[in-house]
Amino acid sequence: MRAIRADITTLDVDAVVTAANEALAGGGGVDGAVHRAAGPELLAACQAIGGCPTGEARITPGFGLKARHVIHAVGPIWRGGTEGEPGLLAGAYRASLARLREVGGSSIAFPAISTGTYGYPPQQAVRIAVVTMREEFLAHGPLDVTFACFDDASLALYQKELEP
Repeated sequence: MRAIRADITTLDVDAVVTAANEALAGGGGVDGAVHRAAGPELLAACQAIGGCPTGEARITPGFGLKARHVIHAVGPIWRGGTEGEPGLLAGAYRASLARLREVGGSSIAFPAISTGTYGYPPQQAVRIAVVTMREEFLAHGPLDVTFACFDDASLALYQKELEP
């Protein structure tokens, strides 16, 4: 597991994860960037899936990306932490790894799911992401996991959480 400052759309991995909405309709932030970089075929593939509940993930080809697949993880909207947000966020990370394993992948890049327009407090979201990945490693074995950070502040949060 590592954190790097990078544009997730440029990474050469088996799958990049995008912070999707339940309609898988594209949008702003990382989801918009992934859709723009992958091309219009990505939206068509998402429309064929028909949506994804919060806390789950769906997978499509990567189309114009270096990544072979895009995993569309739907994290929760922050409502103060009393509406099951931590479990839903952890579920989105676990579901993403399950989709990766279904296609035989071993490398994945995550953004900070739910920390943009969904308003999840970044420090709490980063802790959930790292703890969930560690639990998954214990349960299913290691994978090549990259946390792709958009800015230095996010990178610093991940680096602190990843310290032994």
